[in-house]
Amino acid sequence: MNRKQRLATLLMLSVGLPALAGTHAGFPLQETPDTGGKGTVEQSDTNAYSLPQNNLSMTRRLDFSVGNSFFRNPWVEAPASTTARDGLGPLFNTNSCQGCHIKDGRGHPPAVDEPPVSLFLRLAVPADPDKDTDTLLTHGFKPAPVYGSQLQTAALPGGKPEADMKLSWKTVTKTLADGTRVKLREPIYKIESPNYGPLPENLLISPRVAPPMIGMGLLEAIPVADLKDLADPHDEDGDGISGRLNQVWDLEAEKTVPGRFGWKAAEPSVHQQSMGAFAGDMGLTSSLKPTTDCTPEQNCDQFPEGGQPEVSDKIANFVTFYAKSLAVPARRDMDDASVKKGARLFNETGCAACHTPRHTTGTDPDRPDLSNQSIWPYTDMLLHDMGPALADGRDEFLASGNEWRTPPLWGIGLAQTVNPQAGFLHDGRARTLEEAILWHGGEAAPSVARFRKSGAENREALLDFLNSL
Repeated sequence: MNRKQRLATLLMLSVGLPALAGTHAGFPLQETPDTGGKGTVEQSDTNAYSLPQNNLSMTRRLDFSVGNSFFRNPWVEAPASTTARDGLGPLFNTNSCQGCHIKDGRGHPPAVDEPPVSLFLRLAVPADPDKDTDTLLTHGFKPAPVYGSQLQTAALPGGKPEADMKLSWKTVTKTLADGTRVKLREPIYKIESPNYGPLPENLLISPRVAPPMIGMGLLEAIPVADLKDLADPHDEDGDGISGRLNQVWDLEAEKTVPGRFGWKAAEPSVHQQSMGAFAGDMGLTSSLKPTTDCTPEQNCDQFPEGGQPEVSDKIANFVTFYAKSLAVPARRDMDDASVKKGARLFNETGCAACHTPRHTTGTDPDRPDLSNQSIWPYTDMLLHDMGPALADGRDEFLASGNEWRTPPLWGIGLAQTVNPQAGFLHDGRARTLEEAILWHGGEAAPSVARFRKSGAENREALLDFLNSL
């Protein structure tokens, strides 16, 4: 029994359940619908991701509402009578946080002839470790000359967007052991009509769809020591799983710390992630991010500012509080026989080796609602090699082009209830959870092989379990 299995067996015994036989089968089975601890909400409709934690005080609910208003409502061009919400652009991807995180949920790839809003392209060029040391330390990658670290496809009147992003699809067919054929779609991205000169020939792109917002404060509250215990970067136990923590630059602390948020775990905190989105997605400055992704060649300083900074510290704190306080919806159909079977298969197939079911949050005197909570996010927050089919070829701090952070699965069964167009995986390519499973490779390849060999009834049970989360 390896280290991860020993940990899982102890967790099983702590909740009074027998350890299961088989690969990674010793992880605990969730007994309570309260996936997000005491803050869990009973909501399963289109607003399932948009509620405050159930254990927030009335005073903090008012703070949540204020943060929600700045998250939901559009920001506008400066100068404007709405001085608290002006300064948009001049280059941007969307004019509101909600524009990407649709109803606080997942974004989606654009449809044919639809402008990209909740999916964007991160940019970079290959770095020289000897010459680009400072850039790699603080950015984790080398931004593209002129075009920066993100392709902005919109601009204020009088300005020009950086370029157009075009998306087409290639069909990939997977045949399962019983002969079932599943058609997957592989995205093909093109950048057309660049307005600031030719694109670098060695340009690296990474498509990113907006992830759901639920439970982020709880994820930040998981003690880093617990995440380090789950890491096994050199696969010393020989189980084929070698998750590791990213190490990223913390702008406030001015030092390297473990990364937690973003598709490659490149942000250390909800606050830094939020301010990065203001700067990159909307062209808005803050105290933490006093510059946007505009480069000198783009002459963005010819447009009026919305203040210095454009997102005041007060507003920034309200938005961060909102982002840290969105509740996780409760589990559903837990007594269904197929769901119960799927929960066991989730462990036995090996999914729980990365999608760690349970964590306990630490203590934060300022946030008792997030403290000492038993939560079920189904993530280890670590980087894993997902194979060449999902690779973007773009390093980010320690994350290689093949590596992605294990995304939390809580609430995933409601993703397309919240946003019917929502896609799964980092670029939204998967239209169903079955497609998402079949795209997994690398460290997940053995688990996918077991899924493909399973009979239709077992596959359906596993999907029923995921849809109950």
